[in-house]
Amino acid sequence: MFGLDDWIAGFSDGASVFLVVLVAVLLGLRHALDPDHVAAMATLIAGGRERAGRAAAILGLAWGMGHGATLFAFGLPIVLFGAYLPDNLQRAAETLVGLVIVALAVRLILRWKRGQLHVHEHTHGGVTHAHVHSHAETSAHAHVHQPRSPKGAFGVGLMHGIGGSAGVSVLILATIDSPALAVLSLAILAVFTAVSMTIVTTGYGLTLASRPVRASFGAIAPVLGVASLSFGLWYAAAAWSLAPYPF
Repeated sequence: MFGLDDWIAGFSDGASVFLVVLVAVLLGLRHALDPDHVAAMATLIAGGRERAGRAAAILGLAWGMGHGATLFAFGLPIVLFGAYLPDNLQRAAETLVGLVIVALAVRLILRWKRGQLHVHEHTHGGVTHAHVHSHAETSAHAHVHQPRSPKGAFGVGLMHGIGGSAGVSVLILATIDSPALAVLSLAILAVFTAVSMTIVTTGYGLTLASRPVRASFGAIAPVLGVASLSFGLWYAAAAWSLAPYPF
């Protein structure tokens, strides 16, 4: 993104094993900030029923593990044999990523339009906390906790990891002379992508629970949904060179 991968990788040129591994760590942490990841995770969290702090971290970890699994699986042939997906298949994978973002955005917009989302405080066991909450199942102002399953987030991560937003990072690792070190670095890249997504989504969850966001969540949700929907459509178009992709 904006040349950051190349800049980070520059520290490993002709360097020690320690620096190569460190670069893999940094690439994994940076990878979570790709625009498609940010769009997908923002809508995934905001569209759920309970997304503050710990709950968001669990979703982010599950998403990151799914993404890391496919990142490693599809990156392994590249770093070992220089074998790449056919161009049309790669474009199809990127299109799928865009459609996943669109689906998450549409779900968020529909839930907001039906009045199923708002943020408020309540108490459990003497501890007061705030989160996105739904009262779709009952007209009473009851607190029914049905958070999105981490399995669902893992599945979204699996599909998202098929895309090529980590392509530059994987290509950089493929230049490492030692196959064993290249595979190790790829595994570290996948692991720290999951770590970074956990950190980023925790921040999203805490932001949703903050007082200013709670007060204006009804206005923020549709804006976030429309922005993510537009991004997903643009991302899918960019996969086929129908729109520029500057990242």
